[in-house]
Amino acid sequence: MFKKFIITSLCLGVVSCGVVKKKTTYGSKRTVTVAASELPGEIDSDSISDIKSDEKVIESEISLNRSEEIINTALTFTGVKYKYGGTTRKGMDCSGLLYVSFLEHDIYLPRVSYYMANEGKKIKLDEVSKGDLLFFTTSKRRKRINHVGLVVAVDGEDIRFIHSTTSRGVIVSSLKEGYWNYAFVKATRVL
Repeated sequence: MFKKFIITSLCLGVVSCGVVKKKTTYGSKRTVTVAASELPGEIDSDSISDIKSDEKVIESEISLNRSEEIINTALTFTGVKYKYGGTTRKGMDCSGLLYVSFLEHDIYLPRVSYYMANEGKKIKLDEVSKGDLLFFTTSKRRKRINHVGLVVAVDGEDIRFIHSTTSRGVIVSSLKEGYWNYAFVKATRVL
């Protein structure tokens, strides 16, 4: 019994040694002061142009990263068979491929290539970069856009794009190929 008393007393002594009562100051008003920082000198036009150029670089890097993500999503569908109006791995058409790939990254495009061609800014072929859209007319009447592809690589004059063809499904082709070069109508940038 005596041993239990001593052990209990020692434990309480050890525990109470670490406790410090905190002094509280209720009712006393606390104020915090902050010293003002020095104001920078006047901003000249060179500084403003540097800031704007930095913003453009950041904006283009964000756009490029987003393009890469969309391209990678589209490439996951490589080999999926063609299905008119399709938007799944069981089958998809050209505009379905782009519709799903962009939608995966919260970018909404019209579902049909003809209406998709009205989105974004029209660009010249020599300005095309990854993530841009290429539009084609493959019908014999050649009056209306009916095919679309997503640019996945640009190497000099060789522009490679992913799309879904009726004969081979989702594939990557080159704009240098005679058929696609002949059917090409315009390029647009949506990102």
